[in-house]
Amino acid sequence: MLSRMRVTLAAATVAVGAVLFAAHASEWWGGLIPCALCLVERWPYRIALGIGLIGLAMPRRFVWPFMMLFVVAMMAGTAAGAVHVGVEYKAWPSPMPECRGPDLAGKSLAERLAAMPLRPSKPCDEPSYLISFIPLSMAEMNLLFTVVTGGAVAGFLWFRRRDLT
Repeated sequence: MLSRMRVTLAAATVAVGAVLFAAHASEWWGGLIPCALCLVERWPYRIALGIGLIGLAMPRRFVWPFMMLFVVAMMAGTAAGAVHVGVEYKAWPSPMPECRGPDLAGKSLAERLAAMPLRPSKPCDEPSYLISFIPLSMAEMNLLFTVVTGGAVAGFLWFRRRDLT
């Protein structure tokens, strides 16, 4: 029989994998172009996915530390999401230089063409909406997901702490 810890970690890992797949699917099949901050926001998901998969393969006594690492990865995702949402609301400029257009002033046409990227980039302060009737940008959905997922795993650990020792 699976322990509650493994079930919780498995559910959180599957959820993280599904969100990461949805982000890639929206790019591959949906035609959305991710900005530089969107690409940064995917790393905590990749790390949490790896932590979850390794944690599920570990003996029971190691599951708890891997759940803690999972929460830390989701906290990093929350921080990245909060930065991106702040950039979308124009509360602060993007920390990523890729989010700003190239400075082409005073350059020849050949130099301007050479400075153009092979793939068009998207400004980080322009929100992308995955579902048209839901007024949440993808950055806002990311922020909510990391808070809820990390909070759920942390809450499980908090309420089950007496059983884990």
